[in-house]
Amino acid sequence: MPDRKHAPEIVDAVNFKLQLKQAEKFVLKNGVEVYAVDAGAEEVLAVEWVFYAGNWFEEQNLVAATTNFLLRNGTSKKTAFQINEYFEYYGSYLNRACYNETATITLHCLSKHIKELLPSVRELIVDSVMPQEELDIYKQNMKQRLKVNLKKSDFVASRLIDVYLYGENHPYGKYSKLEDFDTLNREQLLDFYKKYYQQGKLVLFVAGKLPADIASLLDQYFGDLPNQPVALQEIMAQPAADRKYRITNDEAGVQGSVRMARSFPNRHHPDFMKVMVLNTLFGGFFGSRLMSNIREEKGYTYGIHSFIQNHIHDTAWMISTEAGKDVCEATIEEVYKEMKLLREQIVDEEELLLVRNYMMGGILGDLDGPFQIMGRWKNIVLNNLTEQYFYDSIHTIKTISAEELQFLAQKYLKPEEFYELVVI
Repeated sequence: MPDRKHAPEIVDAVNFKLQLKQAEKFVLKNGVEVYAVDAGAEEVLAVEWVFYAGNWFEEQNLVAATTNFLLRNGTSKKTAFQINEYFEYYGSYLNRACYNETATITLHCLSKHIKELLPSVRELIVDSVMPQEELDIYKQNMKQRLKVNLKKSDFVASRLIDVYLYGENHPYGKYSKLEDFDTLNREQLLDFYKKYYQQGKLVLFVAGKLPADIASLLDQYFGDLPNQPVALQEIMAQPAADRKYRITNDEAGVQGSVRMARSFPNRHHPDFMKVMVLNTLFGGFFGSRLMSNIREEKGYTYGIHSFIQNHIHDTAWMISTEAGKDVCEATIEEVYKEMKLLREQIVDEEELLLVRNYMMGGILGDLDGPFQIMGRWKNIVLNNLTEQYFYDSIHTIKTISAEELQFLAQKYLKPEEFYELVVI
């Protein structure tokens, strides 16, 4: 029986010994790799089909995203309504999403219904027909949504900062225009679908309370897909020459969107893990330097954050906030002041311990349940890393010194290397 007269001992998260639950890897008869985490107390599971079918592979803007969206909008045997009704009947949720390099189909369902649902997912992968009427509705809806979003300063700022960092023709920098939707046609989508879904490269992730025959079920329904390798063309970023931009998007606007960013190496660079600690200290959580200064002390904004973009290839260190248009310039100056402090002053151990505990606590939360654990494995696999990356990250959080953080600040937090953008 617990001792109710004495409070339990408080243990800093930095002293936790965290373990990443092992994912079982097996390979279908066509070579498709499957990563499975069998865990959890509830009879639910998630399956994610990851195709190398992101906008990196499209020859015309919006083809990848539109193809991915229309996957569940009709096959030769079922209408979009019938497909949605079928998945809803079993209490399941089927989603799809398109990213830069990859595109996904994700199924959440009760474990007992997986046998009934896998054939329908297969049907979407091998027999989607991209009906013209569904494409017309999609184009109409997306154009209307884009018109609304283009009036928002934060939407415009987030698009433009990527253009300055990578160039408008780079997959990380290009963005949708109204006329792009008009040029989409069904034949383009079907060609992309055939090349990158029916015959493309696939990786599977499955997590939750898994049935004993999950491997054979996946092999039965997806082990005969062509699973052909996809060539990832090297595309060089073309950053803008100028680094300061001030744009008026709405003459009557009272709020400005501030974006500051610089290019940065990806996860394979030896500084990446260390910089994640520096970023957390700088602007990566509610107790960060930027929040304490610009939100708590100055009151310029409700929130300001810095982060490393989640890209597989070239990436960037980004600072993002919305502030009153009369204090946007002052906000930028305060960001540079905080950079200067990190370059010139050693962080004290109390603040560094707070950051260590916060980051360790975040990792602990990411390991709370099979879906979160699979998210960790997905990040490792798709970025061509190993399990050791997880443990190296923890070691870095626990052991990085204040002197190392100062050195990294001097190396990377240089105002002259940051793009500035303010959109009113």
